[in-house]
Amino acid sequence: MASKRAVQKNSKLLQLMMLVAAAYFLIPLFWLVVASTKSMSSLYNSFGMWFASPFSLFENVHKVFTLSDGIFLHWAKNSIVYAVGGALGAAIISTLTGYGFSKYRFRGSNLLFGLVLVTIMVPTTALALPTYLMFVKFHLVNTTWAVILPSLVSPIGVYLMRVYCDSAVPQTLLEAGRIDGAGEFRIFRDISVRMLAPGFVTVLLLSIIGVWNNYLLPLMMVSVAELQPLTVGLSVWNLQANAGGGFVDGSMPVVLITASLITVIPLMLAFLLLQRFWENGLSAGAVKE
Repeated sequence: MASKRAVQKNSKLLQLMMLVAAAYFLIPLFWLVVASTKSMSSLYNSFGMWFASPFSLFENVHKVFTLSDGIFLHWAKNSIVYAVGGALGAAIISTLTGYGFSKYRFRGSNLLFGLVLVTIMVPTTALALPTYLMFVKFHLVNTTWAVILPSLVSPIGVYLMRVYCDSAVPQTLLEAGRIDGAGEFRIFRDISVRMLAPGFVTVLLLSIIGVWNNYLLPLMMVSVAELQPLTVGLSVWNLQANAGGGFVDGSMPVVLITASLITVIPLMLAFLLLQRFWENGLSAGAVKE
C-alpha cells in the first residue's frame, strides 16, 4: 500500500513538472499569436496575453509580404531551399556514414568514429571563420552553396544513425542477404533502407530545425539581400524597428512580430507531419535486441 501511494505521488509530481515545462514552452508561442493580431496601439495599451480590438492579423500579414518590395518572400524561399537541401543532404550522408560505421569493421573505424564524436563538442562559432576563408578561396561566398554545403556535415546525425543502425538492422539479416548472393549495395537498398526510414526521418527533422534556425552561417556567407534566409532578414527588420524605420505609421514592431510567427509555422508543420516517424525512430533506437 505504501509503495502504491509513493508511485501515485511520484506520478502526480511528474505530471506537474510536465505541465510546468509545457507552459514554459507554449506561453511565448501563445503570446506571439496574440500579439500578431493586434495593431500598434493595442499592442502596448492592452493586456499582453489576450486578444484585443481591432483584429489586425490580416493587415499585419499584408504588411509583412509588402514591406521592402516583398523581400520576405525571397527570404522564405531561401530558407526553404537551404533547409530542404542542407537537411536532406545531411540526413542522407549521416545515414550512409552511420550505416557504414555500424555494419562494417575496417582498420581505423573506431578512431574515425571517435573523431566524429569529438567534432560534436566543437562549437560552430569556432569553425565559422575558417569555413568563411575557405569558401572565399573557392569563390562560393554569396551563393546558395555557401549555406548548403556546410549544412551537409552533421556529426550528431552520424552518431544517431550509428546507434539506430546497431539496434534496427540485425546483422543476421544482412548475412542472409549475402548468402543469397546479394551485393552490399543491393542489401542496403532492398533491406536496410526500409528499416532505417524512421531514423532517417528523425535526423532529417533535426537537421531541418538546425538549418532553418541557423543565423551565424548565412550572416557570414551571404551579404546579398536576395540570398539571405529569414533569420538574417528578420534581424535586419529588427534593426529597422529599433531605429524607428519601416512603415510611416510606426507599425514596424508588430510587423516584425507577425513575421516571426509566420517564420515558425513551417517548422511546426514539418514537426507535425514527421512526428509519427520521429517518435518511431526514437523508440526503436532505444530498444536493443
